[in-house]
This record gives sequence, C-alpha cells and structure tokens, in this order.
Amino acid sequence: MKKAILFVLLCGSAVLIQAQITSPVKRANFGVDADLRANFFDGFVEVGNDDWFNNGTAGSGTFIIDTTGASWILQQYTSTPSMRMIPFFRGMRYPQFTVVNNSMLIDGIFIRDHHGDDSTVFAAGSNKNGMSPASWTCPVSQGVPDKNDILDMMMHVRRAGPTITDSLWMFGGVSLASTTGNRYFDFEMYQTDIYFDRSTLSFKGYGPDAGHTSWQFDAAGNVTQTGDIIFTAEYSSSSLSFIEARIWIHNSAQSITPTAFTWGGAFEGATYGYANIVPKVSGTFYAGLQSTNNTWAGPFKVVLQDNSVEDNYTARQFMEFSVNLSKLGLDPLVNMGDPCKMPFRKILVKSRSSTSFNAELKDFVGPFDFFRAPMASASADVPMYCGTNGVSNITVNNALLTSLYTWTTPDGNIVGDSTGPSITVDQPGTYIVSQELMDSCGSSYAKDTVVITLDPSCSLLSSELLAFSAQLRDNIAKLNWTINNNPSAFYFEVERSYDGRNFTKLRRIYQTGETSLTASYSYPDDLQAVSKGVVYYRLKMVDKAGRASYSKIIPVALQEGRRTVLLSTNPVRSGTRLLLTGYQDEKAVVYLTDVTGRLLKTVTTRLLKGAAVVDLQGLNNWKNGTYIIQVILGNETFTEKMIIAR
Repeated sequence: MKKAILFVLLCGSAVLIQAQITSPVKRANFGVDADLRANFFDGFVEVGNDDWFNNGTAGSGTFIIDTTGASWILQQYTSTPSMRMIPFFRGMRYPQFTVVNNSMLIDGIFIRDHHGDDSTVFAAGSNKNGMSPASWTCPVSQGVPDKNDILDMMMHVRRAGPTITDSLWMFGGVSLASTTGNRYFDFEMYQTDIYFDRSTLSFKGYGPDAGHTSWQFDAAGNVTQTGDIIFTAEYSSSSLSFIEARIWIHNSAQSITPTAFTWGGAFEGATYGYANIVPKVSGTFYAGLQSTNNTWAGPFKVVLQDNSVEDNYTARQFMEFSVNLSKLGLDPLVNMGDPCKMPFRKILVKSRSSTSFNAELKDFVGPFDFFRAPMASASADVPMYCGTNGVSNITVNNALLTSLYTWTTPDGNIVGDSTGPSITVDQPGTYIVSQELMDSCGSSYAKDTVVITLDPSCSLLSSELLAFSAQLRDNIAKLNWTINNNPSAFYFEVERSYDGRNFTKLRRIYQTGETSLTASYSYPDDLQAVSKGVVYYRLKMVDKAGRASYSKIIPVALQEGRRTVLLSTNPVRSGTRLLLTGYQDEKAVVYLTDVTGRLLKTVTTRLLKGAAVVDLQGLNNWKNGTYIIQVILGNETFTEKMIIAR
C-alpha cells in the first residue's frame, strides 16, 4: 500500500490544524495513488479511473499524455545510449477543453529533464525563491546531488465535471534520482512568456514586478489581475510532509482582505514577494502519495542519473499530488468570474536544498508552455481576385473542435453561415475571426484577420486542361496532366471515387510558379490496400480568380480483364457519362431506350485498351422517368437503368 501523508494546513483563522490522508484518492476521476496507470488504482485493476498513461489494462478510463514515438525513443536508448541524456516533452493527447469521461480536460504535459552534468541547473550560491529570475545564475555545466536531480515531471489540469463551472483540479508528478533523505521542490507558474536562454544561460521574458507578475486587488478584495503562483512541497524518506500555495504580491496587498482566499501569514520578499494562501472554507484541499517499489514508470520508462534505463520506479522515487484550485481560490471562475481565462501560461519545476522556502535552489525543468490553446490563425485559398470578384474559402488553419469561431467583416460579404472554422466569401474585404475557447465563455480568446484584395487591372486567361491520364503499375496509379495558361492556375485537387459518383480529395497541389504557358503535373496514388474493382479519378482546378472547374473522369481497373459499365451520375438532369473498363481495343455500341423498348439514341465508339468514358449528352429535353441503357461489347451485353429527374 502507498505511504500515508501528513499535511499541515493553515485554516482561515490562521490556527494550525492537521489533516491526514491515509489512503490513495480519486479526484475528478483521476487516480492520485503515486501510480501512472489508467484503469488501475491502489495496487489493483479498477476499471474506469483516468491517469497519466495506460500499460494495456482494458477499461473505460483514459490516459492523458500523448505517447507518440515512445517505441522509437526506447529503441534509441538501446542503439544510441547518448540519447538517454537528451530531454523531451509530450503534451496532452486531447484538445484543450475536451470532455472525456465526464471531466473537462484543460491541459497536460510530461517533461524528461537533463540529468547528470548539464546547464539547466542553478549555480551553487544564492539562487532562491522570491528573487527575480533576472538574478538567477546558471553554470555552463554542473552536476546535481541525486536528492535534488529531477528526472521527469508531469502536470495535468481538469474540471471535475463537463462544464466550466465544475471544480478545477491540478495534478502534479515528479521523480527524483534519490529516494532517501529529505527532498524539496516547487511547481512555479508564470503569467508571462518566461524562457531559459541557453546561449546566455539566463532567464528572459519574466514579469514586470521584481521579475514576476503580481496579483492585484481592488479595495473590496476582488482580484483585478492574476499573477504568478508557486506550489512548494517537502517530503522525507517516509512521506510527503508539507505542501502549500503562495502567490506573488506587493507587500501592501496583505492589508486587503481577499474575497477568493485568505492570507496564511507568511511572506517571503521585500517590496514584492510570495505570500502563502489558504481557502476560505475548512477541509482538505491537497492530497498526495509516494510510489511503492516496482511502480511502473510509464511507456518512456525512466532514465536514472547513472544513465541506466529502468522499467519501474523504486519506492519513494515518484511523488504525485493534487490540488483543488477552485477551493483554494485560484480558479479564474472563483477569483475573476471568468472560467475561460488562463490562470497561468508557463510552468517551471525546481528543487531546493532544505525545508526553508528561501533555501538554495538546485535543479530545474522548463519553463514550458501550459494553458496555451492554439490561437486562431486563418488564411484564404484565394487571397486576391483578378479582374473581377470571385469566391474564396477562409479557414482557421489550427482549429480546435472545442472552440467557437465567429466571423465578421466591415466591408466584405460572407456567403452563408458566419460561425464555424471556415467561411465562404464572394467580395474583397477584411474578414475577422474571433475565437472563444468554448461557446459558453462569452469572451474572446484570440482574433485573426484575413484581407482579400481585388486587382481590377488584372487580366487572367482561364487555365485549360490539355491532357489527363492515369497509368497503373505495381498497384500505383500515376496520374499525369498538362495545362495551358499555367501562370493563371492556383491549385489542383486530385479526387478519387470507388463508384464514379462520390469523390473525396486526396491531395491539393499548388501551381509550380513556372512562367511558361504549358506545364505538366503528376501524382502517384498508392492502391495497395484496394484489392479489386475500379477506381475513378478527376481533377478540380482552381485559378487565381477563384474560378473552379472539373476534368473528365478517368477509370482505372484493378482487375485485368474484368468488364464493368457504370453511370457517373444517376439520376440525370441534362447529361451523364458511361464509365467502361476491361475491354481490349474494340467497338462499343450504346443503345438508349424507354421502358417500352423504343429506341431513342444510339452511340457508337471505338474503345482503346483499358478504360474509357462515353459522354451521353443532350438529354435535357427528355421527360422525367426511367430509361434503359444497353452496351454491346463484342459478344457481351451490359444493361443499366437511367433515371431522369429534374
């Protein structure tokens, strides 16, 4: 069983109380048991709980961290041992704000740190919490005592339910090289884009208030600006013994009574510093445990300080904790009234030498982005109309399924719906997309602008398709086409169909930029997974004026000698095409009759070897109804029904 944890908490009256966690717990359906496995809790298979990873245990519980490339990384650890010293990180495997297992997932990250001799450590001396990051110093290379050497860290934030008003929970995990003695670490979260510049071995992008961003309040104690946060913890050889939250403030802020939380009584700093906070209401709001022996270390395994790669953690090597950010008053819904605001932007994990909050800092990981959903970035497929107005599609290139995108224009025209990740427009103008992280946020997270122009003096000839063919060799269909007026082309979309009617896009190929009038293009389509039948291709050609046109349809037979006859469109309005495959340089006769057998139309054509298309046009004056098509190929007859409906 996991080690019991003793937490020393400060209540609202600043009187010390003790609350003991005696067993692993689940918070927001996430296992806090110093184990990394989903569908596994407190040493046993228990279907349903989420966790950092999954080692194959079946169940409805999901894992949070993206494991892409895990097998490759482990192979490199074996073939190239020097790779074991290279750090990497993985983000959350779901988009931000996705609801999974009735919990809203905000963000998650896993980071593997340098270890042994590296420069992402604090130089020996006076680097401490409460200092400006501008004053921290780092060596070119320096070893770290094993009790301070961070191997891996992970962090995840979610809401306990599917809505933005459910409690916000933070989960943290860290593994250290040493498993004995007292160890101390901090999870520090920043509002600014702080980063570590390896070329100068210094931190850049820190906040304006003595190197941090301070929390600010109005006279009534309401939060008017969120600032930097730090969670500090210490644990002995037997258990996690202390954890607290602090926020960066001006020392005068302690005279204000906050509405979201209570001052705990400690302040570390001068004009600015870190003050500890506790909830307005009593009760446990932290939980945490250390690993037992042989706890699975995840799909990336664990690389120890001596560069050995292990499948499992030893006892006390991995520590996991949870914090109820809503109860602590650090949820933007609680302190700002806006659940879609980001409580912090960057995370830095540090180890230190002793229990004092202001003790000497040792190792660090980061800073890394967190709570950073992709900000809308949009572009138009036709950014300029040539000579006259055309049609353009504007699309958010990095759209999130959970975000709401709303479009406006002061001088253009949106055709159809103005909500969604893409719009269609038919006039030049400025088009603005506003992104809300969820459709219930009510506030804009990001905006982007796309400008479509019109050049009235532009003269552009339409592109003309001179040739379009397909050749099948070794189950690869090679499509070739040649166009005239190549400079006027914008792009081509290769489309494929299995029935000659419903086509899907395979690839968009942009104009090569050649100045010559005639240009040739090609595209290979791998048909290894298609065992038999006929595949049909066509080209969608879009010019720089936004005009689109389609090529003829080309059939490719995958079974040699198999004859097929298919109508490309049915029902028919004014015309259709017959798609024929599997013939051998022969004559085809096509008869069109009504249901009584009365002959209405005859088409005779010579078919080359392979596949071909026979146009059946001029049907616009025919009455609605059912007609019979007979195709005579040698001594074989094929019959198809054709329906005309307008």
